[in-house]
Amino acid sequence: MYVLALPEGTIKITESVPAMGEHWSNPQAGDLPTGPIFGVHDGKLVFLEYMIAQDDFIKGVNHTNLAGMKGVPSPAVVQVDIEFQKHGHEGFEVPHYDIHAYFITDEEQQKIK
Repeated sequence: MYVLALPEGTIKITESVPAMGEHWSNPQAGDLPTGPIFGVHDGKLVFLEYMIAQDDFIKGVNHTNLAGMKGVPSPAVVQVDIEFQKHGHEGFEVPHYDIHAYFITDEEQQKIK
């Protein structure tokens, strides 16, 4: 039986987004905007996301030992998407990369409404 387990203090920060699901994070832990951000659909974890500013890559900033699924069970990663957000988006308004590690197939992802 699948049981959704996210790190303590994680809360829903968006409603469902097409092809992604709800976004959950722990703003109190300082996880935003970098992440982790957890994608949840129908009570299941579908992705783990990090957002890295373009300027960090240009300046050679390292992001090491990022929080994620430490101490909680995690499904296997099926696919990874890295998307450049030229103008940023709500929640992180600077040019950056969204890095998604998906625990579902692309076909399953596209069915999320």
